[in-house]
Amino acid sequence: MSHAETPQPSTHTVCRNPATGEILGYSSLTPVESLKEIVHRARAGQCAWAATPLEERLRAMTRVRAYVAAHAEEIAGLIARDNGKTRVDALATEVFPAALAADYYGKHAGRFLKDRWLRPGNLLLVNKLAKIVRVPYGVIGVISPWNYPFSIPFSEVVMGLLAGNAVILKTATETQIVGRALEQCFVQAGLPDGVFAYVNLPGRLAGSALLKAGIDKLFFTGSVAVGKQLMAEAAATLTPLVLELGGNDAMLVCEDADLYRAAAGAAWAGFQNCGQSCGGVERIYVHEKIYDPFLQLLKEQVEALRVGYDESFNVDMGAMTTERQVAVVKRHLEDALAKGAVIHARSPQPEGEGAGNFLPAIVLTRVTHEMLVMREETFGPVVGVMKVRDMGEAVALANDSHLGLTGSVWSNNWGKAEALARRIQAGVVTINDHLMSHGLAETPWGGFKQSGIGRTHGAIGFAEMTQPQVIVHDILPFARRSMWWYPHDNGLYRGLLGALELLYGKSFPHRLKGLARLLTIVPRYFTRG
Repeated sequence: MSHAETPQPSTHTVCRNPATGEILGYSSLTPVESLKEIVHRARAGQCAWAATPLEERLRAMTRVRAYVAAHAEEIAGLIARDNGKTRVDALATEVFPAALAADYYGKHAGRFLKDRWLRPGNLLLVNKLAKIVRVPYGVIGVISPWNYPFSIPFSEVVMGLLAGNAVILKTATETQIVGRALEQCFVQAGLPDGVFAYVNLPGRLAGSALLKAGIDKLFFTGSVAVGKQLMAEAAATLTPLVLELGGNDAMLVCEDADLYRAAAGAAWAGFQNCGQSCGGVERIYVHEKIYDPFLQLLKEQVEALRVGYDESFNVDMGAMTTERQVAVVKRHLEDALAKGAVIHARSPQPEGEGAGNFLPAIVLTRVTHEMLVMREETFGPVVGVMKVRDMGEAVALANDSHLGLTGSVWSNNWGKAEALARRIQAGVVTINDHLMSHGLAETPWGGFKQSGIGRTHGAIGFAEMTQPQVIVHDILPFARRSMWWYPHDNGLYRGLLGALELLYGKSFPHRLKGLARLLTIVPRYFTRG
């Protein structure tokens, strides 16, 4: 990545630390015209990889996990410098979950991929014994974002490879240093030629280019607008997609909640990674009876946050990753203030304001659903807090969104909290926590409405890496043909009606009559036509 001579922008991506502007290195660009050859090599390698015993694929992923664990500090440092988040964030929300995911999928891949026999649906066709087998798609593409540049693609690549696919990975332009570190995790595992490929393409071209190159399935994490564009393009070839497109996630605080825990959880889930989390808290709805004390506790939490460059670990928020996202956050904040919102709490100004992409954490009150911060994904360190009369109103407001990725309910009554959770239109709802379920390898991740299509993670996410194929055996001894085969005649017609009468007749005599008719055609199984 690093070169003695400065590479040209036409051939390399310049990688910069968003906190300092320092050049970290360079990542070579992949020529778009080479993608078809990359897919061709992947397809050739995938055939042998899919036929490789699962135990061998598992050993390769064990080597990946061991590499991540052995280089955890180095990887966390790269993530922090390339993305802007703190090293604690990088370790806790990226490296650690990646190692856990590799371990989980390694332990359960055999169960996820195991053939599953189906119980016969009725007695008359009990001789037809069916099973479901899982077949890899072939060559899958993974396009990942810059906000969690390591952990998001890592799980998808591991699942894809374990399932027997070849994987082509395209990580975000903004975090190519992390992408190259991720590439090394899989390259060092000694995978067969073509089974894993890393490409560096401009974001505006990547999805279309992969689809045109003939991949068999695409996993994309990014914006709603780009997801819709890719879905439209994939329709031309009916290429399946899994889309995770972001959220504007709601937190519901009940009157019986542990207020300190709720305030501390809101601060973490709202401002972790500078609020650049599609599953982070953006909207908070608080029961009127505990609204004021909750706000006071949240204010204390936010004003204690330390924002700055991560040199000594003694910071809580780092830098925003891109100047473009800083501009979005400022626009949403200005819109809210112009429409009557009030800044209730604000973290201290980052040191050296104006250098690096630093923003303070901000809590807004007097917000309404006419404001961008409550209608769209802000993706930054701003949360809005609204008072509600009851939790029914909170659920209605939470669901008043075109997005539905995650949500949370905070209450000391588990039954009440789950009842509320079931009413929230979101793919993931946590109780007395928020955001962290992405780090649980066993839990599916994905959303309702325009937050996406399909799931990643867990057994459901692993199933997205394969297609179900049904294999049906006929186990009737000495059968020469099925009784409904040719030639057809009136006797066959009456016998088949008899089968329906036997199964669903309104009385015992009616069913008995049906049995008699059915028996007249049973010999067809054992005779020639």
